[in-house]
Amino acid sequence: MTLSQILTPSIEKAVLALFDIAIDKVEFQTTRKEFEGDITMVIFPLLKVIKSNPVELGNKIGNYLVENVTEVSRFNVVSGFLNIVISDEYYLDFFNGIRDNTKFGFVTPSRSFGTEDKAVMVEYSSPNTNKPLHLGHVRNNLLGYAVAEIIKASGKKVYKTQIINDRGIHICKSMLAWQKFGNGQTPESTGLKGDKLVGNFYVAFDKAYKEEIAQLMSTGKTEEEAKKQAPIILEAQEMLLKWEAGDAEVISLWKTMNQWVYDGFAITYKNLGVDFDCYYYESNTYLLGKDVVQIGLEKGVFEKDPDGSVWIDLTDEGLDRKIVLRSDGTAVYMTQDIGTAIQRVKDYPDVGGMVYTVGNEQDYHFKVLFLILKKLGFDWSKNLFHLSYGMVDLPSGKMKSREGTVVDADDLMQEMTDTAQKIAEDLGKLDTYSAEEKAKLYNTIGLGALKYYILKVDPKKRILFNPEESVDFAGNTGPFIQYTYARIQSIIRKANFDFSNASQMVTLHEKEKELLKQLELFPEVIQNAAHNHSPALLANFTYDLVREYNSFYQAVPILGEENLEKKIFRVQLSKKVADTIAASFRLLGINVPERM
Repeated sequence: MTLSQILTPSIEKAVLALFDIAIDKVEFQTTRKEFEGDITMVIFPLLKVIKSNPVELGNKIGNYLVENVTEVSRFNVVSGFLNIVISDEYYLDFFNGIRDNTKFGFVTPSRSFGTEDKAVMVEYSSPNTNKPLHLGHVRNNLLGYAVAEIIKASGKKVYKTQIINDRGIHICKSMLAWQKFGNGQTPESTGLKGDKLVGNFYVAFDKAYKEEIAQLMSTGKTEEEAKKQAPIILEAQEMLLKWEAGDAEVISLWKTMNQWVYDGFAITYKNLGVDFDCYYYESNTYLLGKDVVQIGLEKGVFEKDPDGSVWIDLTDEGLDRKIVLRSDGTAVYMTQDIGTAIQRVKDYPDVGGMVYTVGNEQDYHFKVLFLILKKLGFDWSKNLFHLSYGMVDLPSGKMKSREGTVVDADDLMQEMTDTAQKIAEDLGKLDTYSAEEKAKLYNTIGLGALKYYILKVDPKKRILFNPEESVDFAGNTGPFIQYTYARIQSIIRKANFDFSNASQMVTLHEKEKELLKQLELFPEVIQNAAHNHSPALLANFTYDLVREYNSFYQAVPILGEENLEKKIFRVQLSKKVADTIAASFRLLGINVPERM
């Protein structure tokens, strides 16, 4: 229970007892640093119903709280703000309640089946099978994974999924280029990861296509004509038709090359530290939704044009008309997404909501999708959320996969490990480490830096990712937080006394109290991060916790403290901070090192 939850009913009683007025809301804020207090009640809203000046009103409520609420030790009033000082006993009771709780902050999912206990399906990654994962996929995967873990920690069952875009003209481009230029190459014969090999042929197709366009334009064709008439694009379109017709040779090549890519993706996912509970494939879902169109026509949700195409008119909702079935009866992406959402609830009947981790260029698409599902009458449609995120840029600029200048996810992770190695070696603190220990630590620091730098930013914001800056051991970075965790582990290793029993301390140092106040926020931060689908809230909470700990570490002796009770308490408090850092970082998919 938070301080505001404890104090609210007492303040409501105070107002009723003092003024015979019932209120249903109390406004709190954090006490400003220059004033004494642990939490501040805002008096001004009460002046609408109580004729008094704010200072007099604050003093009356403050005196009532001191006399009637054990947690309140004293108060002060500044203008229209009642600054409330909470007793040390309250914070010590709180600490002793969480000290040995390994699940502090986490809520266990309920086994009942009310609406609020429904599972959430989180979709992320969802790559194309014609190229490796790149920097944009890294942000997508880190966001989706972290949001899934945070929602799980908030008390809901979660399924992690992705839909793999394994069909279409872009897939055929890689396949055709392999037939033309591959000379039978395989991942085994080249030593390349399968996704990289297939990606190379996607680039090779684009190069050959551009050459053919230039050749046709030199004969007098317009660029538009040349793009349509280039022989290689016509061959790719023919291959797609064969695939859709079930041509055995094309299907066989498609399965082979896709498997190369899946094997490559699996390595990247493992190195990135993300996982999935279930997979959907566009080759299985692209026909889904066509039957729903007929139901929608019967319900009057959709309308058919004279040419046979089917549309939905959303102009009354501030959107436009959207096609859901072409005049030739073929589906569009929207149709497929409608069908896939419905199929997921059929496959997992306990799902009551979904989160789609997709870039902000698809904002409009998801507004339309969610509105269509709502109009079709699916009750779970009110629990659909588009986790929309901005692009990630590097100082070198944007990425273009067709031209082979994409920032490869594997290369980026390796670069982060190398950067961590360089900085760690410059700091020169690893003399006692074995080569294997060093390699593991560089990876932990490098990936921690990458993940934290991306996750500490609000998902909606665009990011300029600077690898060097992210591995800085000072400031709001992953390595800074990891270093503090490792520092606490060192303190615990050096604590050559029994600190397992509850401390009997009765007074707290100001820095101890500030640290406990920050720890107390952890459960609420998890809930807020889950509700807002924002790992940034959790990341920045962890940074604030670490800053408070370092301030505490600088201000008071820990192992050097002569009073045994104080020493025991400070080691216990340090350990709980470390445990909370590790728990928070685990939700963000970040590891913490025992030594640094």
